[in-house]
Amino acid sequence: MKLGRRLAVEGAGTAWLVFAGCAATALNASPPSQGFNVFEMAAASGLALTVANYAAARAASAHFNPAVTIGYAVSGRFPVRDTAPYLAAQTIGAILGAALLVRVASGRPGFSIALSALGSNGYDDHSPTDYDLAAVFLLELAATFVFVLFHLLMSSTVARRKAAALSVGACLAAIYLIAIPVSNGGANPARSTGPALFVGEWALDQLWLFWAAPLLGGAAAGVVYRLVSRRSRSCATSSRGEL
Repeated sequence: MKLGRRLAVEGAGTAWLVFAGCAATALNASPPSQGFNVFEMAAASGLALTVANYAAARAASAHFNPAVTIGYAVSGRFPVRDTAPYLAAQTIGAILGAALLVRVASGRPGFSIALSALGSNGYDDHSPTDYDLAAVFLLELAATFVFVLFHLLMSSTVARRKAAALSVGACLAAIYLIAIPVSNGGANPARSTGPALFVGEWALDQLWLFWAAPLLGGAAAGVVYRLVSRRSRSCATSSRGEL
């Protein structure tokens, strides 16, 4: 499939993830929406990713996340030359998704971007429960590592790919149930960028962490997957030789 079409799918899928995931709280007219609702946001994000994966099938490798793209590139399962275009398409898609969310949310009287924060990620005073920079960085790195490694493993065989869309969505929901109280649920630099651009100020100041930690986690997952795959192939070759 041509790169242009794959990029369009990546952008559209990421826009959907940002809109659906952050809308769970931003579009809620009740007072709790001014803080956060862990279950609603986690469920919406996981279901949105599942739907996007099923819709995309194999059209764009179904990344929708710069950290996933980096992980696949490091693992040797994605062409390095396509990495930058994918990251750009995902980020643009996330911004468009956030823009749509702002436009819809602005239709409610009294809506405030600053007050709702659109699900923006943060640490210290901007963590939902005041976790410091080090704790948030570590969680974002670890959560992204687990997610990307699981993504790679679930797409490694034909049998696993049949269940990949649903299981990867469930994995994201599980991760967000843990991460939302800490950082508002990141593990995706594009998803963090979209809302941050509209919230501005502190959200942009702290955005660096939500690129650095997930990209490191994704790259680490790619390295581990590559090492495990190489060892598995070596063991399989040795077994055939003994037979």
